[in-house]
Amino acid sequence: MMTADVAVIGAGVSGLATAYDLKQRGHSVVVLERQSRPGGTAVSERDGGFLMEHGPSTMNAYVPAAGAVSTELGLDGWRCDLGTGVRRRYLVSGGRLAGISTGAFGFLTAGYLSPLAKLRVLAEFLMPHKDDNGEESVLDFCSRRFGREFAERVMDPMVAGIYGGRASALSVTAIFPMLVALEKKYGSVTLGIIHRAREGGKMPGSRLFSWRDGIATLPARLAQGLGDSIKTGVTVRRISTHHGGFDIHLGNAGRLKARAVIVATQAHVAAQLIADVDPHGAAAAAQIQMPPLAVVFLGFPRRSVAHPLDGLGFLTSEAESRNILGAQFSSTMFPGRAPKGQVAISAYVGGVRAPRLAGLSAPELIELARSEFRDLIGAVGEPTLAKVRHWPAGLPQYGLGHSVLVNTLETTADRQDGLYLTGNYFAGPSVATCLTIAQKTAKAVHHKLRISDTARSQRRVS
Repeated sequence: MMTADVAVIGAGVSGLATAYDLKQRGHSVVVLERQSRPGGTAVSERDGGFLMEHGPSTMNAYVPAAGAVSTELGLDGWRCDLGTGVRRRYLVSGGRLAGISTGAFGFLTAGYLSPLAKLRVLAEFLMPHKDDNGEESVLDFCSRRFGREFAERVMDPMVAGIYGGRASALSVTAIFPMLVALEKKYGSVTLGIIHRAREGGKMPGSRLFSWRDGIATLPARLAQGLGDSIKTGVTVRRISTHHGGFDIHLGNAGRLKARAVIVATQAHVAAQLIADVDPHGAAAAAQIQMPPLAVVFLGFPRRSVAHPLDGLGFLTSEAESRNILGAQFSSTMFPGRAPKGQVAISAYVGGVRAPRLAGLSAPELIELARSEFRDLIGAVGEPTLAKVRHWPAGLPQYGLGHSVLVNTLETTADRQDGLYLTGNYFAGPSVATCLTIAQKTAKAVHHKLRISDTARSQRRVS
């Protein structure tokens, strides 16, 4: 029978980062992963000179944990910042791509919004602030502050691109807490931004980076640091408690005894695993929806694509009735994503808007993406490379009431001592945010184990 201070179930970025942190603090850790490889959804694949990101594709340097982990793991030499070719942002408008400057006043100087909508955005500081603490959707909050057109044509596609969801269904408190905080403190988001700038405070933003071999570089280096602490191809059947810890039942692989357990799986899997030891937490985790998503990667000869591809990609509002949520211009974003004379583009299909489309076969999805790219960016002819990755459980949805669910999940250890959850359904799906939550989880587990060790030592002395 195996024993460890901590059992981490799930070897995605969240589980690996938490385990690595705890190992660095001197604890014995065993990571249990059902799949044959660690890394979770962080999948970077090379093929014929192309580098495909089948899952997350960027790190946000404004999140302190992102840069710190890169440096600590010795990855800064492989780091690559966003390419200089990214000059505009694109949104679909009337079946065509509308280019908008990436500057602070891009939406006000471009023709994407109507003149009345621009005036309404400028008048945000005149709008009365909300007095009660009732939760709002992103759509309702942004409509109230900036006007309906801005909410539907800017925020809705942004929410679809980042979360695969709808602005009308997701909680603004859960996914854009800074906006809510600015209104509460200053009475206006615009005035809040001005005050924060004067005070030297940082505002939400994205300074994106990756690594030469893609985002999968991160879990690969974490896994290297953990070594044989990772057990792949192992399925956890059940978690039960015993005096001073937990029994992890692994079927034919036997059992593992651990003083603490961290469940770092997707929310619905976590709900199943903790059902016997924390039914209250399991009920909360089960409510977090993760609609399916598909990623379609296409490589084309540069001459076959009419569009300049001078942005991160493009997003689509639901009113446009497109078959894709948006796309990334991968070879523009970072160097080394396509061979010389080629370009790489990824389409995202499914989410809340169209879960059925995410389940189409690979050939059907490739044809769907080719049709959309032909229409929107003038991509013609046969692609040099075409690959599809299906994610039956995509991005977690931070719906109204999500903060209540998170509070329940964060207090699992209060109901079952030594049991913790971590993952991308707490504060955001970005890799950088997952690292932040992982560090917080590791710190809590370390503190629990130190208290336990102290108490044990005192009992021996007495």
